[in-house]
Amino acid sequence: MWSGDHVMSEQWVPVEHRFLGLDRRTFRPALIALAVALVLAYGLPALNVAIPWHNEIKAGAVLDLGNGATAVPPVGWQLENGTLTGASPTSLQVDLATGGATIGLRGASFTGSADAFLDQVLRSQGSQGVAAGRGTVTTDGGLVGVAQSSSSPSGDGVQVAFKMSGDVALLVRVRTAPGQFERYQDTVSAMLRSITPGAGR
Repeated sequence: MWSGDHVMSEQWVPVEHRFLGLDRRTFRPALIALAVALVLAYGLPALNVAIPWHNEIKAGAVLDLGNGATAVPPVGWQLENGTLTGASPTSLQVDLATGGATIGLRGASFTGSADAFLDQVLRSQGSQGVAAGRGTVTTDGGLVGVAQSSSSPSGDGVQVAFKMSGDVALLVRVRTAPGQFERYQDTVSAMLRSITPGAGR
């Protein structure tokens, strides 16, 4: 009999601590846990979006693309992801942005040609709007890339594939707001010409 009374006393909540049948003493810890969960789920991502990037490219900066490969980013753009020379890159992934345009550079292991690499990229992406004819881009160091531009209601752009040193291929993807590609064309061309292939080539 005692054990049953003991269990009942542990579960019974005095009337002064009840609200709608719930124990009011548990409200505060539950609300604190809910607030922490909401901040982690919504607050931090929103804060990250609200804070502007302040990693502006200065004159003379050079991107480290790994294995000795480099590129000269456009001055005044924001480096959102990537490594400048003088530090060790953790991956070949670079993101640059300005008001109406972005440039992304992605490295991948690939043994085929630049042409074949671009074919593979385009197949994986599916439809990317109206595509123009394929052309070539030659860097100042003699590296030849394969380029294809496209246009869609969401924006215009070009993708350029390079075969780098060893078994590495590089994709440069440029996107601009609709009708704005020509405004950035000279800047993009200068960066593409600055790409060097790296060691062993």
